[in-house]
Amino acid sequence: MECSLRQIASILKNAGSIVVTAHIHPDGDSLGSMLGLNQYLLSCGKSVQMVIDDDVPRRYEFLPGSKNIVQPQDITITPDLLVVLDASDIERIGAVNRISRVPILNIDHHISNTKFADYWYVNSNAAATGEIILDLLNMENVAINSEIATCLYTAIATDCGFFRYANTTAHTHGCAAQLIKCGVRPHVISEHMETKPLESLTRTLEVLKTLELFFDGKIAAVSIEHSNADSADSTEGLINYPRNIEGVEIAIMFTFADQNTARVSFRSRSVDVSALALTFGGGGHIRAAGCTVIGSKDEVKTKVIKAAAQLIGGKL
Repeated sequence: MECSLRQIASILKNAGSIVVTAHIHPDGDSLGSMLGLNQYLLSCGKSVQMVIDDDVPRRYEFLPGSKNIVQPQDITITPDLLVVLDASDIERIGAVNRISRVPILNIDHHISNTKFADYWYVNSNAAATGEIILDLLNMENVAINSEIATCLYTAIATDCGFFRYANTTAHTHGCAAQLIKCGVRPHVISEHMETKPLESLTRTLEVLKTLELFFDGKIAAVSIEHSNADSADSTEGLINYPRNIEGVEIAIMFTFADQNTARVSFRSRSVDVSALALTFGGGGHIRAAGCTVIGSKDEVKTKVIKAAAQLIGGKL
């Protein structure tokens, strides 16, 4: 059932024991939104556990409360509500979906959301799910401390490219201004985001060697042969290199997890790549989306690049 923000607040108030989760391969928005909402729910006297079917990337370990996020096998409470943040379909939460059947509340901002939950609030005009969480707390007249503010600022800033992407609105800037007044130090958050491990630089050099251009330079693709040494920190942001090439309309990053599976990320300047991802069972934003594609490396690359070319009106 589609709900208003007021109804969402009521559902949360009526729940006593809550598991809060977000999508696998967590980013700043999913983690910041989860941590900010968690603090609010705890202040309301709720029994809450944060769960993600994945590791928390090192770059986000500075976020207050991040060490309290557990994986599905470590859930210790029996929830009467599962809150899913920043995920557009049920598959995106991985093994968390296997917990005992309870009502699901989904709060999200992806235009490709499949309305999978029992209750959902989806605002595709929001720059980040963190923006929605802040709207919720403001509606409830919550006194936002510096820890909540840091989490929500990180959520918002990272998902709009630190206010550079097309999803940035006047409301987004207003949210940021409010959170700064609550104690956020933007330069500290930026330093955490910009500091990368040495392997990230090494990975960047390797990935740039795989760069390929298609359809008169309108499509650019890079490939990653995933290894156990890879982390979210070492591969984060690599797709921005092909995206920033002059003349490129669609950037694609193939991450080959094994011989027959690829995670595919899309970025664009003017094309709706969420529609492209949706054709392969994925989703996301208009300018940033992703999916998982089964097949050999050559098969995956051929059909994905062909679909991308068709999207921008060309043929390979």
